[in-house]
Amino acid sequence: MSKRLLALLALLLTFGLLAAACGDDDTDAGDTTTTAAADDGDMDDDGTDADGDMDEGDMDDEGEMDDEGEMDEGDMVDFGLPDLEGRTVTVAVENAYLPFNYIDPETGEPTGWDYEVIDELCHRLNCVPDYQEYPWEPMIQAGADGQFDMAADGITITDERAQIVDFSEGYINIEQRMLVRLGEDRFTDSASLAAGDFTLGSQIGTTNYDTAVDLVGEDRVKPYDEFGFTIQALIAGDVDAVIIDETAGQGYQGENADELELIGDSLSSDALGFIFVPGSDLVSPFNDALNSMKADGSLEEISGRYFDDAFSISYDDLSFPEYEDAVLPEGFEEDSE
Repeated sequence: MSKRLLALLALLLTFGLLAAACGDDDTDAGDTTTTAAADDGDMDDDGTDADGDMDEGDMDDEGEMDDEGEMDEGDMVDFGLPDLEGRTVTVAVENAYLPFNYIDPETGEPTGWDYEVIDELCHRLNCVPDYQEYPWEPMIQAGADGQFDMAADGITITDERAQIVDFSEGYINIEQRMLVRLGEDRFTDSASLAAGDFTLGSQIGTTNYDTAVDLVGEDRVKPYDEFGFTIQALIAGDVDAVIIDETAGQGYQGENADELELIGDSLSSDALGFIFVPGSDLVSPFNDALNSMKADGSLEEISGRYFDDAFSISYDDLSFPEYEDAVLPEGFEEDSE
């Protein structure tokens, strides 16, 4: 074989080896690119990655909704609580007890501590609150009779009431105080009031009324159907003092700072709770949700907006059309202030 032919064959062999080597490199590079695409979670043309899974790159670290309008996982919080599966829970409220429930004088909408807390409880339990306005005096018995699922009205937990309704755990403690006319100097505390011949006023059917009776006897207590009547009787001089929850008293005192003041120490510290139909399956879930709100600080946060000097709404700001034609208690003169 000639040297020229041998040289040609050697050259062809060299080209063949180079071509084969290039082909192997292209294949490896292609495999590497495919693997990287899958590892990066990039979607292909049909919106999935090589494994057919959604591209996690579209969901940011905060669980915000992406450009495609997918649900924000940040809104789906698992509180580890019972799931009431969208159940409607009827809730009785008076809409006349500051700051727990009332009609906002500016918007005309019901609002207050009870509304905010129960809304949050139902958010955590997956239930829907159905608020129903109900007067205070028959409320506890109506709850016992099953006319609604639960009631929220700053209700003091007592052994007597617990005989006919079920209570939640206490969510706040309220102090009972004496509200008097500004500058009162005939007595300075409950002991000196009880020692004299003074008359107390209080709303009937409340623990304030019970405290007043325990302090001076039933003969020296004037009962009133509404807190408003009680306060007006005090301003008019028909009673010498009123036993009232401190939070409510602060509201009246703030609005009538030139006429009223709270005096003396606390007469009683009472835990407040929600009431339920006896044997209700809602008590345990609501207690669990209440405890979760206490643990994460949300209950304290809501309370801070209502049980604080910054809360300026008073009973004088509210209107109660259902009581416009009410018969005032004996001895009370509507225009006496």
